[in-house]
Amino acid sequence: HDRTMQDIVYKLVPGLQEAEMKKQREFYHKLGMEVPGDIKGETCSAKQHLDSHRNGETKPDENSKKESSEEKQEEDNDYHRSDEQVSICLECNSSKLRALKRKWIRCSAQATVLHLKKFIAKKLNLSSFNELDILCNEEILGKDHTLKFVVVTRWRFK
Repeated sequence: HDRTMQDIVYKLVPGLQEAEMKKQREFYHKLGMEVPGDIKGETCSAKQHLDSHRNGETKPDENSKKESSEEKQEEDNDYHRSDEQVSICLECNSSKLRALKRKWIRCSAQATVLHLKKFIAKKLNLSSFNELDILCNEEILGKDHTLKFVVVTRWRFK
């Protein structure tokens, strides 16, 4: 999936995202299946609620609590998919560790180096993530650096 391209298409074609979500809900309902979590619920009303606030219509109504809870649920199910994404190639340069099955990952630019260390330790069944160092251009990265920071400061002209 190319989320960036999909976001562009949704912005260029008015109502397409809502129409697709409605068709997906109808499809799952027709088959008697539960709608997957990332499209569950009526997000159209929450979107309309947000649009009315952007247009300066701040008149409260009885559905505002319901819509804000739907909005909250939608945010909770996002799992940072709407964040800016970065693609990372993870290569092992140690003979003590085995290589990962998949060396390319795509994740939020807000993820930190510590998140990467924990992910790799889990994938390699290591007892502690403290045994790992993450390097970029032969330089050890600080555990609190976000991947966006790494891209901007260490990978900008690559």
